[in-house]
Formats: sequence, structure tokens, C-alpha cells
Amino acid sequence: MSSRMRGAFAALLALSVIGATRPALRPVADQLKLAGESKLWFDGKSTVRDWSCKATAIEAAIDASGATAVADVLKGQKAVKSATLTFPTDKLDCANGTMNGHMLKALNATKHPTITFALSSYELTAATPTKGTLQGTLTINGVAKPITLPADFAAGTAGNLRVTGSYALKMTEWQVAPPKLMLGTLKVNEMITVNYDLQLQP
Repeated sequence: MSSRMRGAFAALLALSVIGATRPALRPVADQLKLAGESKLWFDGKSTVRDWSCKATAIEAAIDASGATAVADVLKGQKAVKSATLTFPTDKLDCANGTMNGHMLKALNATKHPTITFALSSYELTAATPTKGTLQGTLTINGVAKPITLPADFAAGTAGNLRVTGSYALKMTEWQVAPPKLMLGTLKVNEMITVNYDLQLQP
């Protein structure tokens, strides 16, 4: 056998040994996606009128444990492994240009362009609808704080998992100064109510 053939044979043998001993790749977790009808909005009050703003864009990364994740959650089983929701601040809309501008300024949107919620743990109670609490970290204006969100879980359209709930949030706890308009005659209350109606697609 020539030296060239011996070299080629040795290389093939080495590759076969490496392939046999290489650990199998771990399967990628199944993903749940947000359906287009998902909604998140927050309501507030001021000295002049009530107001409401909505998130016109929501980004989500949700890992689940199998194709039956939706059915499993509705049975009270913890089939979701991790979840992170991101809301671009410049995609929040209060249906009023002046209000939008003051809101973006209060949120320091240029420096902190996103609001995020990262799920750390959750609890489920089998019922109709399935109820639970979501524990995680909410980051607004660059300030991260732990929160616990109440949530109801129900069957949505087209086999989706529908997650609904609301949460009373104090803006100043995230160092967000409530806007003041019209030389201070309009003052926004520091308490707002965050509402969510999310549809997760398998």
C-alpha cells in the first residue's frame, strides 16, 4: 500500500471514530408562536380623562415540551419550559400623537427601546378555565423587577392556547415619571392596568 493510500485510509478511520463517539444532538424544543389576534394594552386615568394605549407589536420566544403542549397546559400540566415577551416602546400607540410623544419620553424610549417580560416559573390549577400565576421579571425603562401575574388559560381559536389576565402596575416603581400635560393641569395617575389576551399557536 502506498504512503498516499495509507494516509487516506487513516483519515477515513479517524472520521469514523469521531462520528461514532460524538454525542447525539439534543432535539430543539417545540415552539409556541403568538397568533395575530394576540393583544396587550394598558389603561390609565388622569385629572382630565381616562386613556388607553396598546402594543401594536409583540415579539415572543416560547419553548414547550412537545406537540401536545396546549392540551397539557389546559389539563394543568407544566408543558411550557420558558417564555420571553418583548414589546418595542415605539410600537405603543395611545391613539393621540401628543400622548404618544410624552409616553415615549417618560419611558426613555431612545435609551431603552423595549419592554420585556421573562418568565421564571409558574403555577397551574386544573379548572375550567385553567387558572394560574406567572412569575417573572418585568423590565421597563431599564429597571428590572420581579412580578407575579394572574392568568386564565383556555382553548382559543384553531387549537390555540388563550392566556388572559390583568395586572395593576405602579409606573414609579420602574422609575417612570407619569406625564404632565397642559402646564400641569393634566396629570397622569401613576397606577395603570395592564391587560393581556394572548393566543399561542402550537
